[in-house]
Amino acid sequence: MSLFDLKGRIAVVTGSSRGIGKSIALNMAAAGATVVVSSRKAPACEAVAEEIRSAGGQAVVIPCNISDKAQVEGLVDKTVEQFGRIDALVCNAASNPYYGPLTGLDDAVFDKIMRNNVLSNLWLCNRAQPHMAKQGDGAIVIVSSIGGLRGSPVLGTYAMSKAADMQLARNLAVEWGRHNIRVNTIAPGLIKTDFARALWENPQIAATMGEKAPLRRLGEPDDIGGIAVMLCAAAGRFITGQVIVADGGVTIAEGA
Repeated sequence: MSLFDLKGRIAVVTGSSRGIGKSIALNMAAAGATVVVSSRKAPACEAVAEEIRSAGGQAVVIPCNISDKAQVEGLVDKTVEQFGRIDALVCNAASNPYYGPLTGLDDAVFDKIMRNNVLSNLWLCNRAQPHMAKQGDGAIVIVSSIGGLRGSPVLGTYAMSKAADMQLARNLAVEWGRHNIRVNTIAPGLIKTDFARALWENPQIAATMGEKAPLRRLGEPDDIGGIAVMLCAAAGRFITGQVIVADGGVTIAEGA
C-alpha cells in the first residue's frame, strides 16, 4: 500500500468541515498526511481536526472564507509558515445560491458563483504553485461535479462553474507539468451531503437518480475521499489534467 502512503505530506483541504471535504480530510489523514482543515467557521473545523487527532492522525485548523482573496492567499501562506511546505491542495469549497433557470439569474449571483467556485480556486492554485515548483512535486485536486458535463434546467450557472473548473485543471496541468505538479478534478454525482440536501431529500429526485444509476444508489462522501488520496499519492503520479467521474455510472447510463 506504499503507493497510497501520504506520510510526511502536508495537505490543505478547503470546505473540509463537512461532506465531501470532511471525508477527503479524514482519508488523507488516515493515509498519513498532516491535514490543514479549512472552512469559514473555526469551531466546525476544529471538530474535524479533533476527530483526526483522536484517530491518531495529525491536523491543524486555518479558517478561510474562499470569497476573500486575502484569506485564500493567507491559507497557503500560513500553511507554509507553519510547515515549510505544501504538498497537496484540495479545492473543495464551493457555493450555489441559485436554483432555477438562467432567465431568472441575477448578475450579482452569477458573479458570486463564479468567484467562489472558479476564481477562488485559481487564487489558491497560484499561491501554492511557487512552493510546489520549488519542491519539484505537488498535487492539486479540484472537486468539480458531473454538472460540468451536462446541461441542467435549474443548476445552469453552478454547472458552468464546474465545467470551468475542469478546464482550469487542464490548463494548469499543461502549464505546471514541467514542475511535476499534477492537477486533476473529481466530478461526483449526487452525494448525500448537506450541500446537496435539497436534491437527495426530494423523494422523486432521489428515486429517479437511484433507479437510473447502474449501481442503484446515491453516493456517500467516502465514495469520493479515497479518490483524492489516490490522486495526491504516488498511485496518481502519472495522472494529470483529468476528470475522474464518480457518479455510480449515471453519466454513462441510457436515459439517466
